Amino acid sequence: MENSLSGTLSSTLGPIKFDQYKPLADDDCQPRILAAKKALGKRAVILGHHYQRADVYRHADLVGDSLGLSKLASRTDADYLIFCGVHFMAEVADILSKPTQTVILPDMSAGCSMADMANLAKVERAWREIGEVIDPDDKITPITYINSAADLKAFCGEHGGIVCTSSNARSILQWAFARREKVLFFPDQHLGRWTGYLMDIPLAEMLVWDPDLPMGGLTVQQIKMAKVLLWKGHCSVHQMFQASHILRWRQQNPTGAVISHPECNFEVCKLSDYVGSTDYILKTIASSAPGTRWLVGTELNLVNRMAEEFKSQGKVVQFMAPTVCMCSTMARIDPQHLAWTLENLVAGNVVNPIKVPQREADLARITLDRMLAVS
Repeated sequence: MENSLSGTLSSTLGPIKFDQYKPLADDDCQPRILAAKKALGKRAVILGHHYQRADVYRHADLVGDSLGLSKLASRTDADYLIFCGVHFMAEVADILSKPTQTVILPDMSAGCSMADMANLAKVERAWREIGEVIDPDDKITPITYINSAADLKAFCGEHGGIVCTSSNARSILQWAFARREKVLFFPDQHLGRWTGYLMDIPLAEMLVWDPDLPMGGLTVQQIKMAKVLLWKGHCSVHQMFQASHILRWRQQNPTGAVISHPECNFEVCKLSDYVGSTDYILKTIASSAPGTRWLVGTELNLVNRMAEEFKSQGKVVQFMAPTVCMCSTMARIDPQHLAWTLENLVAGNVVNPIKVPQREADLARITLDRMLAVS
């Protein structure tokens, strides 16, 4: 790291404070990010989630969805894995990475509103309340969507459960039902409902568990009858899309196609021509014929990126909602935070490391390994 940047910063005593980065314009951060990346070389890898804002995404060495990025990063020899995503993603990266690697989240406030809708205390209370009706460890497999905190993945590891993604949810539910007769699915009710529907589970047997109500707001008979208990949680981005958006668009674009993420509500998924993960959405639109028109129900940054990428092929890629809707918590990782993180590393300081406690990590790893084996 023989350059003026490293020479200047290496003399800094202690971590560089973020305050001096706040006044910087986004464009002023770009050359500093590039210089710090050059100084760090292969010691650091920047991971960019599909939903990340463009002025951060442009600096990513690896791009993809949350699990895919963690798997890719763990195969590198980098010392530092800088996750430009949200907190639960960085936790998964820490669990799957090598002991010698350090995961960093540039802004600790970059969380996930959906993940926050199911915390360990509420899930443990639900498990106890279900236990007043049936033996949950005998009858129910807990499944947590990967969009959840590490302690919930550990809870599933402790109770014979598993993790799923939007890509493999169906195979994971099949695995679960081969072992126990019921499923508690958290934190996203929409992914659970859509997956169950594809498996011909009647909607009447998929009931919502409201953690803010005694016994989830359900009767004893309902708990006994339900095949899937769906946690009352959702993605704040994908809940913005409505059936009326699709119906209006189809009137104007009768030959166009609609593709949505399974975190969208049931009505939106039913009206869509295709439903799948962010990677599925990308690949489906990429492989479509030139000149096709698409209405896309997922995060705005990804849709805008696809619209630009496929414009030369005559494809029109349109965002589903009439209002701007992006992952605001992920957007907290801005060029200022990325520059601050990288320049601290050049100076020998690690800021915002993500480290999952060992016992929690071990139990969470069990659920992730189960998922990887199944899918």
